[in-house]
Amino acid sequence: MNGEERREKIIHILRSSPMAVSGVKLSKELQVSRQVIVQDIALLRAKDFPILSTNRGYVLERQKEYTRVFKVIHTDQEVETELNTVVDLGGWVKDVFVYHKSYGVVKAELNIHSRRDIAGYLRDIKSGKSTLLKNVTSGYHYHTVVAGDEHTLDLIQEALVEKGFLAKLQEYEPVNFWDEE
Repeated sequence: MNGEERREKIIHILRSSPMAVSGVKLSKELQVSRQVIVQDIALLRAKDFPILSTNRGYVLERQKEYTRVFKVIHTDQEVETELNTVVDLGGWVKDVFVYHKSYGVVKAELNIHSRRDIAGYLRDIKSGKSTLLKNVTSGYHYHTVVAGDEHTLDLIQEALVEKGFLAKLQEYEPVNFWDEE
């Protein structure tokens, strides 16, 4: 992995982590010295990434984020198009979940921020013996999408409608899925 790829990985790790990530942990995970991590953090800050140093490690300063849940349906072959639609318009896909009449909400974290993340996700799906979560509910599934503003979420919604991916809620589906948690 070259320096640019390593710095992208650092950003991905910091975005995905709910808490501060220590330099030691980053250096072990990326198999470089602690000093290389310090240099990478300095380079990322120079590129205007808002990375803060705390007594527990590094955190990416979070800007206000807006979320929206989209119910979608598409084929297995359209997964890449669906995910690219979201990230290309400035959003990121936090999770995927299904609402099963018997099992309730079944959810998996995705944290997909880029086309590179999408490629890795699709590679993992293809190389495993698992299938996409959407297939347990005949293709219907949901994504929590995160963006920096409501306008971006509106653009994503419009694009999903244009591509025929957005699906309507049924009467048996709860409006707020997270009330059940």
